[in-house]
This record gives sequence, structure tokens and C-alpha cells, in this order.
Amino acid sequence: MFQHWKTIAGISATMIAVHIINLFTGGYLSHFGIEPRQIGDAYAIATAPFIHSDVAHLGSNLAAFVVLGSLVLLQGLRYFMKASAVIILLGGGLVWLLGRPGDHIGASGWIFGLWSLVIALAWFERSPRNIAIALAVVFFYGGMVFGVLPTQDYVSFESHLFGAIAGVFAEFTLTK
Repeated sequence: MFQHWKTIAGISATMIAVHIINLFTGGYLSHFGIEPRQIGDAYAIATAPFIHSDVAHLGSNLAAFVVLGSLVLLQGLRYFMKASAVIILLGGGLVWLLGRPGDHIGASGWIFGLWSLVIALAWFERSPRNIAIALAVVFFYGGMVFGVLPTQDYVSFESHLFGAIAGVFAEFTLTK
């Protein structure tokens, strides 16, 4: 269990450190966001989740990441790492392929992937623990479903939508 907290703390500390560096470089790291269909920027699929526009953006993503990441870690560290890789790469890849022009940054795609994965766990595995966790997540984070809709121009609903799809895909493939 201590290893799980170290993982969450390490990833969170990395996001905070990247944000501090981004502040001191005048936002230079924001250029490492996903720029759809730009061949030379495909590497940003892996870097974008660690870059945030401001402290509020970082804070809201960190709060959800700590909760949802911890719930996924109940399945084990290896499972969390594999699921996160699928969510980041598949979700980010879909944003790169199909997203609107502009820089897509932030961990929200990863968070939406973890959110949908926790719910999908209850569906695919149907254990009492996973069902109880999914019900709690739907109760406390059910409003996230509206995040997949294009409501604000500056919010990457594509990251939310494709992250959620990638989370279900990750659970489906990791369960088989």
C-alpha cells in the first residue's frame, strides 16, 4: 500500500515540478502539448498530461488524479501502470489524430480514462468491491460525464472524450 502512495505522490510531484519549470520559463513547456496532426509533435502525446495552463488547472487535475489513481491502484501497481499507458497513448493518439487545432495540455484525458476505467471494472469484473467503488465514483464524480461535451472553446473535450474511451478500452483489454 505504501508503494501505491509513493506512485501517486511521485506522479503528482512530477506534475507540480513541470508546472513550476513552466512558470519560470514563461510558459515554454506549453509547446509540448498535443498539436493535432503535426507529425513532429507526436511525442507530445506522452508529455501533454504533465503540462497545465495555470495553478487552478493543475490543482483540479491533481485532486481528481489522487482519488481516481488511488482507486485504480487497488488493482495493483502493474495494472495501474499498464492502464495509464494505454489511456495516455491511445487517448492522446486519438486527440492527435482527431482533435481541433491548438495545444491540448493537461492530465484531464488521463483522469477521464481512470474515471471510466473504474466504472468499467465494475461492469467487466463484477466483484462486490469494484461495484461499490464504481457506485461511489458515479455518485461523487458523475458530473464528469458532461466534460466530454464541447462546452467551452478553451477546454479540450477531445481529451476528455478520448481519455474516457481509452479507459474503457484499457479495462477491456487488461481483463481479457
